[in-house]
Amino acid sequence: MSTVRGIFARLEIDERLLGMILCLVGIWIGFHLLSDGRFITPRNLYNLSLQTASVAIMAIGMVLIIIIRQIDLSVGSMLGVTAMIVGVVQTFWLPQILGGGHPMIMVIAVVCGITIGAALGGLNGLMIGYLGVPSFVVTLGGLLIWRGCAWWVTQGQTVAPLDENFTLLGGGVYGTIGETASWICAILAAIVIAFAAHRRRRRHISFGFPVRPAWAEIAVVAAQCALPLGFAAVMNAYEMPAVAAQKLAEIKGWDIPEGGIHIFMGIPIPVLILVALAISVSLLLNKTRFGRYVFAMGGNLEAAERAGINVKRMTVWVFILMGALVGISAIVASARLQSAGNSIGQLDELRVIAAAVIGGCTLAGGAGTISGAILGAVVIQSLQSGMSLLGYDASLQNIFTGLVLVLAVYIDRLYQQRRPG
Repeated sequence: MSTVRGIFARLEIDERLLGMILCLVGIWIGFHLLSDGRFITPRNLYNLSLQTASVAIMAIGMVLIIIIRQIDLSVGSMLGVTAMIVGVVQTFWLPQILGGGHPMIMVIAVVCGITIGAALGGLNGLMIGYLGVPSFVVTLGGLLIWRGCAWWVTQGQTVAPLDENFTLLGGGVYGTIGETASWICAILAAIVIAFAAHRRRRRHISFGFPVRPAWAEIAVVAAQCALPLGFAAVMNAYEMPAVAAQKLAEIKGWDIPEGGIHIFMGIPIPVLILVALAISVSLLLNKTRFGRYVFAMGGNLEAAERAGINVKRMTVWVFILMGALVGISAIVASARLQSAGNSIGQLDELRVIAAAVIGGCTLAGGAGTISGAILGAVVIQSLQSGMSLLGYDASLQNIFTGLVLVLAVYIDRLYQQRRPG
């Protein structure tokens, strides 16, 4: 075992991340075989990416929450009340002021959602950071309070239909960037990955740090570059339904050939939002003073405070960031459903925490990665999507998700015990 770990360390490979990837591949293959070849298809993977985006966006924020040794049980309820308010604003209020279909409706709705989410998160942070109330108690109360508020906003009535421009942010038939733009984004991503790897290797060499062997560096970078290219290929392999393609062609004024028009979907907008947020928060966490303070608080809160870090203010800012991400997730989730109902976001707190923990966040604090949390969200959603495909009801899906969460915490505990001191 020590030899294997030594090889992984020499090649700079995260063994936990590699294990999660292998686990995900196993899950996909298993469901593909059990569903008679219906799981690993462009259509199902397209829908899986849409379903994962909302949870993964919140999981990004949960990573920071868990790193500083806190927890947020209210994210699902916060999503629900935010989505309901945003739905009311764009469906009942703004059309009377700006007129139906006005492009500013989407902009104002997005700003409103992020602002409300950040405010609710900041309220949690104030009570936890400055009043000293345990985060478990504050957010458990929030889970109940905000879910009740979500019902109170419209007395339990579903808000629909939402603004057409707004619903594009949820993906769906027209919420993509198209085939050509998808290839451009994937190629640019591969170029950036290769350039960043080359720059990092040169810096390590210049400072005398150990680097991977050349063959290993090429293999790892090639695998990283293949990810966006492969994803774009799969998304572009999913053809838009014929009726939707014909309607789009009529709107755009395109000539429709005799055999019908064939349009391929491309990368959904929610996935691009997720990628942009993941990159931004990763840079914030790993390249800024804010990120160093976050890890310092997770490592030793008392030592961080004695070192001059304002841990109370930092706690507030971390929860504000969590709330803002919840607001973005509420936008994506309601836009995907094209409505805002009282049940939106229910049990999302379970999925978000499970994604972060499965992705490598230790509940003891001080450790966690954004990429791991996103991969954890993909694992959680893959389990639910696969069981839905096999006909299992929601209750069994929740049971299985809970079991996976407990297993992930147990595996993390074993990993921490066996990790060399």
